Amino acid sequence: MMIEAVCDGPRAAKPSDARACAEIVNGWIDGRDWMPRVHSREDVIEFYEKFVFKRREVWVSGNPVSGFVALDVFNNMVTALYVSNPGMGIGKALLDHAKTGRDMLELWTFVANEDARRFYAREGFREIRVTEGDNEEGLPDMLWRWERSA
Repeated sequence: MMIEAVCDGPRAAKPSDARACAEIVNGWIDGRDWMPRVHSREDVIEFYEKFVFKRREVWVSGNPVSGFVALDVFNNMVTALYVSNPGMGIGKALLDHAKTGRDMLELWTFVANEDARRFYAREGFREIRVTEGDNEEGLPDMLWRWERSA
């Protein structure tokens, strides 16, 4: 029996949501042939429980959790935005929530992640710079910026 995610809009994450968010990331990694797994599934869970959920502002959507956004509020940086079922408006709702009360947001995405690149461009982000793989995955990535219109 399949359980459908209920999406009433983003809510502040609770520590008990960390594992579900990490599993969404693990599923995303495993679902892309171009994405190397540089950390075990267990390490990703531990990272979310011990770092992301303690040092980032995290918002989740769905019951059970079907997507989340993590923010470094001091740098206006989206450090993670993942959804388990793309194309249902969950990512947009989370990103719109992240934009609330801010005049600027930045984020990184991999050049190979064409779906994310199209999504961010559609949501008003513009490419700032591209690297040749200055990250632990060794993959070319892109810095994007969104600025509120005057």
